[in-house]
Amino acid sequence: MNGKLQDSELKIMNVIWREGTVTAKRIAEILRRETGWNVNTTYTLIKRCVEKGAVERTEPNFTCRALVKKEDVQREETDLLIEKIFDGSADKLFASLLGRKKLSPEEIVRLREIVGKLE
Repeated sequence: MNGKLQDSELKIMNVIWREGTVTAKRIAEILRRETGWNVNTTYTLIKRCVEKGAVERTEPNFTCRALVKKEDVQREETDLLIEKIFDGSADKLFASLLGRKKLSPEEIVRLREIVGKLE
């Protein structure tokens, strides 16, 4: 992929990841409902995603397909967040997240399982 996806471009990607192979017209309909964007805004953002290598555009019907996996983008965005806000320290991010709310017993069990898999 050629460059980091901006927040607006991630909205395009989220629709494509959720819908699978989808027409630009359908993406525009969904984002008009969800964000109030007009068709031109959506098409411009799709074009930027294509230029960055995140989306493949095919004809007929200006059909879009994701070329990058959601998990890969999430990993990259998380790495950037950790580096930018938490001085590269994943444990500081984790502590910040855990300090935000009271966890249910089920959430605590799931977190212990995740940590256990890392050890």
